[in-house]
Amino acid sequence: MPLLRTSGKGLADLARAGRIGSTLATQMAHRMSHSPSAAEIRSWDASLAALAADLEQAGLEGVEVLAEYQLPLSSKRIDVVLAGEHPTRGGPSYVVVELKQWTKASLFEGEPELVLQPSYGSRPVLHPVAQVRAYGEYLLDFLGVLHGTDDVLAGAAYLHNATDDGVTAIRGYPQDELGRFFTAQDRGDFHGFLRSRLSPTNASIHADRLLRSAVAPSKQLLAVAAEELRTREQFVLLDEQRVAFDLVLHEVEKARQGDHKSVVIVSGGPGSGKSVIALSLLGELGRRGIRAAHATGSRSFTQTLRRVAGHRAPRTAALFRYFNQFMDADRNGLDVLIADEAHRLRETSANRWTKAEHRTDKKQIDELIDAARVPVFLLDQNQVVRPGEMGTVEDIEKHARERGLDVHQIDLSTQYRSGGSGEYIEWVERLLGLAPGGPVPWAGDDRFEVRTAPSPSAMEAVLAEKLAGHQNARMAAGYCWTWSDPRPDGSLVPDVRIGDWSRPWNLKGDRSVGGAPPAALWASDDRGFGQVGCVYTAQGFEYEWNGVLLGPDLVWRGDRWVAVRSANRDPDFRNTKKVSDADFDLLVRNVYKVLLTRGLRGVYVYSTDPETQRFLERIVA
Repeated sequence: MPLLRTSGKGLADLARAGRIGSTLATQMAHRMSHSPSAAEIRSWDASLAALAADLEQAGLEGVEVLAEYQLPLSSKRIDVVLAGEHPTRGGPSYVVVELKQWTKASLFEGEPELVLQPSYGSRPVLHPVAQVRAYGEYLLDFLGVLHGTDDVLAGAAYLHNATDDGVTAIRGYPQDELGRFFTAQDRGDFHGFLRSRLSPTNASIHADRLLRSAVAPSKQLLAVAAEELRTREQFVLLDEQRVAFDLVLHEVEKARQGDHKSVVIVSGGPGSGKSVIALSLLGELGRRGIRAAHATGSRSFTQTLRRVAGHRAPRTAALFRYFNQFMDADRNGLDVLIADEAHRLRETSANRWTKAEHRTDKKQIDELIDAARVPVFLLDQNQVVRPGEMGTVEDIEKHARERGLDVHQIDLSTQYRSGGSGEYIEWVERLLGLAPGGPVPWAGDDRFEVRTAPSPSAMEAVLAEKLAGHQNARMAAGYCWTWSDPRPDGSLVPDVRIGDWSRPWNLKGDRSVGGAPPAALWASDDRGFGQVGCVYTAQGFEYEWNGVLLGPDLVWRGDRWVAVRSANRDPDFRNTKKVSDADFDLLVRNVYKVLLTRGLRGVYVYSTDPETQRFLERIVA
């Protein structure tokens, strides 16, 4: 949905009154509980006023203007989508417009898709044509009203303050109907482009169709992993995602052309697209014949990728490895090592099964850095859920700098999980005390549904209805119950008992037992519904509908959370010498953050503790 919907004339009236920025700021504060910066308000006033004048001069005052239009299932916003009727063929027509106030821009080290612009300093940003084209491709992928259409959507990057002299270096980027390039000197051409795509006839009707369009389910990461290894276009990368992708490829080329080595760090919260970038890179590097591997610290994630990729292309399964498999790797033996979920890095790769001759004092971070010309670390520092996990941006950068290596860091601010609701992620972090401000009532968000369940059985029933409607769903819980092995006859023990309701945990091992999938496949195999997952099988995955059982290890008392260590059954948390009470308190909050942020469409929450349940019902109602 846009923050502002008006006609071209309405936008011009707001511009003349000097009220564009303030109107958008009011809408943002009302809908998103977020106040824009003064710089953002000034940018709206300048850029949208320029567009309003262009629409008037082009005779398009009657087209619909959707300003700050939010992409479906994403927190990313498009500057403007214009809606009208196609002037020659009839029917709906839409133009995506990215507005830039730039006056100067150059290429980053000659890379055509990465741009240096003075206001961003030395950090490269995506070429505006690549940016607007990706937005268009994303809309074509996710909006039902655009599926299968031809020539209904177009895009333009409009640098309304720029002259050709200031942006000559970036003008050569390839253009098409989804990505055109215009400067202030091209204003007449820009008007002609808009007139060729839009007329005011039925503009409001066509805008309604776009805004009411069904949103196609997100392409789930693991369901297309095998195809992704062959055709990266399975995923559309946007803005910072594309910058990270292009920057890695750029650093790879530098390394191949000379004796060069660098480190790339990509950080972002749950659902920001880190693993999409990882698989996109792996697919592209494979096509280019570049030596690359993917590594994680997650058995579930790695085994699922091996299974899905190996099913269609068996040789690709070997590309997916674990962090501790690089202890004796050749120095720079790979061109690229993609370390996904790098927040799960440990201090050392050695464990109790490591042979004495293989034990060293070398840090796991250093092993991974040494293994490739371009090691790429993707991480979320707030997903550390086990003692000994230590992957942070600061640690990785420190170890790289000690080796004299260049470090490039990209932060992914966009949210794709939880319906693209950045508000929900912020709400969860405040709820759990992982962000300042304290818990607040859930204000609602059309993109994501949040509900409490009156009981585990009620939660399971509503999730079963979603499953019957071909929407995948799972239930997960804090590790607060014993975890038995299957019985000799293969039946599973219903260890998770809450009142008269009980269900088994997901399996521990790598074999399917009693109709349940192996542990590593609980989140991705349809047979996973019916067992309760834990954080180790849920982390790194997503499902459309998410049920979360808060156990007695984290309870609300009065005005604060209390971590109850004695109620937790996780063996990793039992050693008080290795895990202090303060560490346990943070780790258990991180566990529930991970569990609460697995859903694409919605979440149902139930606490086994009556006071905590009443608290949740008050703030979610």
